[in-house]
Amino acid sequence: KSTPKTDETAETISTEEKAPFFKISLAQWSLHKAIRNKKTLDPMDFAEKAKELGFEGIEYVSGLYSEELKTMGMAALQDSLKAKSAAHGVKNILIMVDGEGNLSSTDEKERNQAIDNHKKWVDAAKALGCHSIRVNAHGKGTYDEVMAQAVTGLTKLSEYAKTKGINVLVENHGGYTSNGQWLATVMAKVNMPNCGTLPDFGNFCIKRKKDGCEDEYDKYKGVKELMPYAKAVSAKSYNFDDAGNDTTIDYKKMLQIVKNAGYTGYIGVEYEGNILSEEEGIKATKKLLVKASKKVK
Repeated sequence: KSTPKTDETAETISTEEKAPFFKISLAQWSLHKAIRNKKTLDPMDFAEKAKELGFEGIEYVSGLYSEELKTMGMAALQDSLKAKSAAHGVKNILIMVDGEGNLSSTDEKERNQAIDNHKKWVDAAKALGCHSIRVNAHGKGTYDEVMAQAVTGLTKLSEYAKTKGINVLVENHGGYTSNGQWLATVMAKVNMPNCGTLPDFGNFCIKRKKDGCEDEYDKYKGVKELMPYAKAVSAKSYNFDDAGNDTTIDYKKMLQIVKNAGYTGYIGVEYEGNILSEEEGIKATKKLLVKASKKVK
């Protein structure tokens, strides 16, 4: 009579011990408030902080090093970050690049300038041992106009990145890029192995208004459309209920989509909530990722 119970117990134990089908990294944006308030966290100590919080991989944000770039220069900055990540035993995954111009601009001069501006980050990613840079593919114009320019801009940048063995990833990050179908079509048209996506569980607002989102794309549909091209994934989180679940994103549903796509790489914790502190929010997101992964088939 006791046999079924034993089987049940064994099954519970194996479920409990089952490791996630992905690895977990920390997106630096989760700590942007602490970093912008320099007294709280120096961006040069990101690797150490990530290790302390139990992460094995890190994702940098270019904009959080603007002061260091001015004072140290790129070469010294990347050497220092590489040394620190090695000292703390964390893997450099990617660099999220912002503020370097619109890769999908309909103004050719502006677009070419943006492509050139991104090249130094491709070089930095190579020097740090990252596999990718995350870029934005914004531009002004119609759905089709911006798509055509996105294909042109991303192809040119990806051709350069290919010579360095680096991927160029586009995130759903507002505007047309938050339309999963639009971005997936861009990827199919670029059709380069080193040009892909970085699906973010949140960030599906196509058009914002003062107090929220005016036009929001279905986040589950969007992630599903972007996963075939994904080389990184962002686990966006906001606020949590008493059971530790995100109040706006169904993590089990998201992770099922990710798993169904055959993805086994890093998922980056990107906490953006305003109730828990950054560190507590990071811990809660990581815990939720592990918990939800056990429920995925």
